[in-house]
Amino acid sequence: MERVLILLLLPLALAEPSSSPRGIIFNLDNGELCFNSYQCKSGCCHRADAFSLARCACKAAENQECSRKHIYGVYYRCLCENGLTCDADRTIVGSITNTDYGICRDQAKQYRINEESH
Repeated sequence: MERVLILLLLPLALAEPSSSPRGIIFNLDNGELCFNSYQCKSGCCHRADAFSLARCACKAAENQECSRKHIYGVYYRCLCENGLTCDADRTIVGSITNTDYGICRDQAKQYRINEESH
């Protein structure tokens, strides 16, 4: 009977959330090793080159270099912060080699500037 009780309580103990909001696999802080961007709090798993380990990093701010979203989930240049878009040309080769970089732009600000100049 005790064995049955232990076997029934074991899944509950494993399912108990940890007291720390930081995870081991998900919800990773900047600088921690990652395999994909969905693991990072920031939403960007960045690697400097093909031979480096990927680590969580901040998203790109306005006028910084960026990558467009792709299926790999690991970026040489991070995605733009919320509200910004990556002004980059998408090419077949760039998509395959993960090198279609651009600059983060605030489209709303650009629209207002264009409206004021006309």
